[in-house]
Amino acid sequence: MKAVHMNQSASIAGHAGHNRLLSALPALEQARLLPLLEPVVLDPGTPVYEAGRMQAHVYFPTTAIVSMLNVTADGTADEIAIVGNDGVVGIALFMGGETMPSRAVVHEPGGALRWKAALLKREFDTGGAMQQVLLRYTQALMTQMSQTSVCIRRHSVDQQLCRLLLQRLDRHASMELALTQELIAGLLGVRRESVTEAAGNLQRDGLIRYGRGRIVVQDRAGLEQRVCECYALVCEEYRRLMSISPG
Repeated sequence: MKAVHMNQSASIAGHAGHNRLLSALPALEQARLLPLLEPVVLDPGTPVYEAGRMQAHVYFPTTAIVSMLNVTADGTADEIAIVGNDGVVGIALFMGGETMPSRAVVHEPGGALRWKAALLKREFDTGGAMQQVLLRYTQALMTQMSQTSVCIRRHSVDQQLCRLLLQRLDRHASMELALTQELIAGLLGVRRESVTEAAGNLQRDGLIRYGRGRIVVQDRAGLEQRVCECYALVCEEYRRLMSISPG
């Protein structure tokens, strides 16, 4: 993780504008809080936090995407949620738990704004607009986690792959994603052969093109028609919660 030193508040404000949680704050709150945040670059594969360890910062991704993983005793890591420019990584800091049983790892490299734990806690405890935004986002994140669990148990690998791709497209500026079949199999907790078959089905139908560790989405509307209801349910709950103006 590399810090990007920006002395001009306008530069930080522009960076923050790419994170929807920070953008949801009233203008006066943004002007007051943004100088407390530090721009950083998140490198791919970098752990943002480890299971059971204290967190020093929270991160508001702007262009980076972070994968939240449940890691079992045998080392298996299944994805339970992703966070991009829609949210914040490190909810344990303001929810009072201090640590999380999950692991957070950078999937797509890019920028983020980080906030020191002590400063965040102090602001959260004031009960202002930031507290309201963070609590509503936490509810949306819990919805994503619970629906991911349902999806893995109830829906086909084709549908799960569509969900995984659409969730990343929503948080990514490009239609091209860095995803190997081995990585997808790990994230979904399925055999690689199942991913090969599912990706082949989507490519045959003209929805994606894949090769050399990258997937290019050619027909997003087709993915939306093919995905299970989990994707739309999570999106709608996020829109509902984040459309409430902080008082």
